Amino acid sequence: MHRTTRIKITELNPHLMCALCGGYFIDATTIVECLHSFCKTCIVRYLETNKYCPMCDVQVHKTRPLLSIRSDKTLQDIVYKLVPGLFKDEMKRRRDFYAAYPLTEVPNGSNEDRGEVLEQEKGALSDDEIVSLSIEFYEGVRDREEEKKGPLENGDGDKEKTGVRFLRCPAAMTVMHLAKFLRNKMDVPSKYKVEVLYEDEPLKEYYTLMDIAYIYPWRRNGPLPLKYRVQPACKRLTLPTAPTPSEGTNTSGASECESVSDKAPSPATLPATSSSLPSPATPSHGSPQLHGPPATTLHLPTPPSTASGTTSRGRKMTVNGAPVPPLT
Repeated sequence: MHRTTRIKITELNPHLMCALCGGYFIDATTIVECLHSFCKTCIVRYLETNKYCPMCDVQVHKTRPLLSIRSDKTLQDIVYKLVPGLFKDEMKRRRDFYAAYPLTEVPNGSNEDRGEVLEQEKGALSDDEIVSLSIEFYEGVRDREEEKKGPLENGDGDKEKTGVRFLRCPAAMTVMHLAKFLRNKMDVPSKYKVEVLYEDEPLKEYYTLMDIAYIYPWRRNGPLPLKYRVQPACKRLTLPTAPTPSEGTNTSGASECESVSDKAPSPATLPATSSSLPSPATPSHGSPQLHGPPATTLHLPTPPSTASGTTSRGRKMTVNGAPVPPLT
């Protein structure tokens, strides 16, 4: 599932604020030479006495710097959409100004310059604003053919579409919440998933109604048209689990190594160097013990190794020069 990454508006402030006044862009204007942006009133006032960019000192124009600046409507729309309430406050400020100074004329001014544009007409939404939407079942090719023919050709110009439901939801509601509402309303089993679409395009679960209004060409001249469809949920692949080791079996390679290392090495692998038997004080298990005077020493020749790993028994041994029968 996709995880939503939330970014604080303070992290975007360096890209949304004017370096001259320190506030958010109002009527964002960009210098053509270096592409730095400022508020329109701020940069116009600055270029009355300067010919260089206030951020990078690039020469804007030798004689008429106002010819090298352009209004940036795209940047201004981004600022209005990212900063909650900025557009509404700016329109109110303009209306109050022209109400206090009615004789002031706006040459070639638009309704937005006079503050007469409502937030709904601009397309800006706030999180707590209520959005009207319509939801209906998606039938694929049939829906597209009916949209191309139109209501008159289908013969249902006076009839309303059956199965269409209308809802009023907050703009911050996500598509995931809408899908859960439809699942509970229609008692959809858990083995099926509910998918919400705009026209023919499935919507991401983390999209809000505000995101849909900004991404898709909805002009707010009617309810937000959404559709839904029910599809079988994807089955998750289950990997086979490893068998549980029993007490009598050995399944780990490490234990095999340990068991091999615990075994005594064969005589064939021992180095062919002379060695003496352990002293009588510390007898080893399975070794012969000889009783005699303490001064008596026992010298045995190194037994030769054979292919089968056993020693020959035909050698004679001597103790202080006297022959001793071979050990059995």
